[in-house]
Amino acid sequence: MSEARYTDEAPKFDPNAAHMTQPKLRPVRGFPYRHEDQTFLGLADAQQISDKILYTAPAAQMILPHMTGEKDLDAIVTEVGQGLTREMLETLVAQLDFAGLLEGPVFDELLARVREDYESSDLLPPGASEMFTKMVVNQTLDRTLGEPVSDEELEQHAAESVAKQFDKWIDEILKDAEDPSFHELPHAIIAPHIDYPRGWQSYASVYGRLRVVDRPDRVIILGTNHFGRGTGVVGCDKGYETPLGPCQLDTEALETLKNELGDANADRLLEHRYDHEREHSVECQLMWLQHVFGPDEKGEHIKTLGILVHDPTVNNGESYDGNGLAFEPFVAALKRTIESLPGRTLVIASADLSHVGPQHGDPKPLAGEEQEIVQARNRVVAHDQEMLGHVAKGSADELISAMAWMQNPTRWCSVGCVSAMLKAVDADDIKMIQYTASMDPGGMSMVTSCAAALF
Repeated sequence: MSEARYTDEAPKFDPNAAHMTQPKLRPVRGFPYRHEDQTFLGLADAQQISDKILYTAPAAQMILPHMTGEKDLDAIVTEVGQGLTREMLETLVAQLDFAGLLEGPVFDELLARVREDYESSDLLPPGASEMFTKMVVNQTLDRTLGEPVSDEELEQHAAESVAKQFDKWIDEILKDAEDPSFHELPHAIIAPHIDYPRGWQSYASVYGRLRVVDRPDRVIILGTNHFGRGTGVVGCDKGYETPLGPCQLDTEALETLKNELGDANADRLLEHRYDHEREHSVECQLMWLQHVFGPDEKGEHIKTLGILVHDPTVNNGESYDGNGLAFEPFVAALKRTIESLPGRTLVIASADLSHVGPQHGDPKPLAGEEQEIVQARNRVVAHDQEMLGHVAKGSADELISAMAWMQNPTRWCSVGCVSAMLKAVDADDIKMIQYTASMDPGGMSMVTSCAAALF
C-alpha cells in the first residue's frame, strides 16, 4: 500500500506515546476521494469534533478495524499482513493522531475546546443557517455565490435576503393549494432538516401555512443526533443564534422537563449537551420560525428548547450503551411537561427520512431511467409511504416495531424524534402535507423528507 497522505504536513510518530503505540481509533466517516486520477480514502471525524480530514490509501480499510486500543503496532502489522510494514503503520497512526481521529491528548484538547466554546455563551453560534444566508445575500447583491460575505453585509442584508427566498418558496408551493393556511396553531409539525435548497418544498409547505395562526409561546424542537457522543436523549441548555437574531432558551420548559425526569435522568439529559454545538437538525427550523412568526412586541423571537432523540428501534429504546437517557422515560416526562406548561407550545419533529445511494452504502447509483433503477427508487418511495402510514395514524409503536423488524432498510435517521413527538402530543387530526425526494444528478445520494401537522 502507498503511504497515507495529509493535506497540510507530515506529522511525526512518537514511539514513547502510549496512545500511538497502542492506538484506539475514534468514530470516523470514510468516503472516496479522487485526486489526479487516483482514488484515496477520506477519513473525517464522525462526531465533528475535529475539522481535519485525512486522505490515505484505500487499503487502510484493512487496518482501521484493528485499532481498538488493545493491540500494539507489531501485532497489527502481523495480523493485517498484505505487505504492511511497521513504518507504514507508524505514518498512518501519526496522521490519524494529528487529525484528532485517535483517542489521546490531541483529541482531548479538541474536545476541551468544543466544551469551552459551548460554555462561553448563552447562545449557540449559527452554522447551517449562516451558510445559507450568505448564499442568498450574494444573490441579493447579484454576486457569485461563493464570494465572501462580510459581517457588515450579512447584518445589513440577512433579513431581506432570507425573507425574499422563503416567501418565493412558500408562494411557489402554495400557489394552487386548496388550504394555503392552517385554521389554528397545530400542536406539532414535522419538517425536514435537510439543507433548504434540497428540502424547500417540505419546509415551505408547512411553515407557509403557519403565517396566519397564533404565535406560540415556545417551541420544543426534537432533532436527530447525527454526530455526537451521546447514546440516548440529549438536551440543550442554550439558546440559538441565527443571522436573523437569537432564539433564547426556554428555561421554564427545560426546568419543568428536568423536574419531571427526576435527578438521575435529568443529569443524563444534559450529560452530552455539547453534542448540540455542531448539530444542524434543531438549527434548521429556527429561521423558518423567525420568518413566519417574527419577533414579539419586545423584539424577541420565540423561545426554544432543543432536544436530540436517539433511535428507539435499537436496544429496545434504551440508550445504545445503557448509560444515556432512555426513550420511554423521556417521552413520558416530555408529555407531562407540555401538559403543565402555560400558554401555547409548538413541538417540531425535525426529521429526514430515507438516505439511499452509494454515498450511504448502497452498491449502485439511483440516477437514470433503466427499469432496475426506477424500481429501486420506487421501492424507497413505497417503503416511505408505508411507514408514513403509521405516522398518519399517530401510531408511534407501529412505526418503531415495523422499523425494528425490517432493520430500517432505507436508513431513516429520525425514527426517534418522530416517534417521540407522536407519543408526547395528543392529536385528533394528523395532516400529511408534503413528501419530497431529493437526489443529486449522479444518483449518489437520495434523501426523502415530509411535512405534516398535528391538531
